[in-house]
Amino acid sequence: MKTYLFSYALVKIILGCGKVEERLQKFMARCGVASRRKCEEIITEGRVKVNSFVVTELGYKVDPGEDKVYVDDKIISVEENKVYIALNKPEGIVSTVKDEKERKTILDLVQIEERIYPIGRLDYDTSGLIILTNDGDIYNKVIHPRQVINKVYIALLEGCPTQQEISNFCNGVDIGGYITAKAGFEITKRVGLNCKVTITIHEGKNRQIRKMCDAIGHPVIALKRISVGNITLGDMEKGSWRNLTEEEIRYLKDL
Repeated sequence: MKTYLFSYALVKIILGCGKVEERLQKFMARCGVASRRKCEEIITEGRVKVNSFVVTELGYKVDPGEDKVYVDDKIISVEENKVYIALNKPEGIVSTVKDEKERKTILDLVQIEERIYPIGRLDYDTSGLIILTNDGDIYNKVIHPRQVINKVYIALLEGCPTQQEISNFCNGVDIGGYITAKAGFEITKRVGLNCKVTITIHEGKNRQIRKMCDAIGHPVIALKRISVGNITLGDMEKGSWRNLTEEEIRYLKDL
């Protein structure tokens, strides 16, 4: 395989086919195949061909103007129509494009012609705002570790935390070998023996808020995300979606 890859690259140079310009996984993401990270998995699984050669190396580069790229034997091209969508994900929906257990996914709710994928995830039992796009550059901007983008949640908790427990939460708790970054926590309403709170974090570990609340002894009863940076859920009903406004798209591009 490596011999083929080397020979193909060498032939391009000899024949003067032009400069190789872009990493394969980035080109695939721009074509709307999946996020760049998922595209890397697809490459290493041997599902990608450049012209007639299978490519499994992540450092491989293509010339979008010259090369033909195939994923699962289907040729791909750059999505001309960029799509940016805000969805109010209900509980009981998987925030992936495909599920091994054949559960309902977010793409059952947002059915459009373009191939889109979610920026980040919400767990199965959490509702609220999730952004979907076919713009690989935007995806990578939002999820990049250097980006400090606040995500705000409304949670109903068992019991009501003390000031010390709130302080512990805000200053970082151990959620299984990982100490969380500083966070925001505000009690907004008491509901019987329980309470409703607003939580602000900028990280995105798996089931992070649920684990943080468990760590201070007040498990989550219900959880909803209401904003990601400047993009808010507003009054969208569960299961509904809308296109992002020009201002919201500009905000994402300027990150």
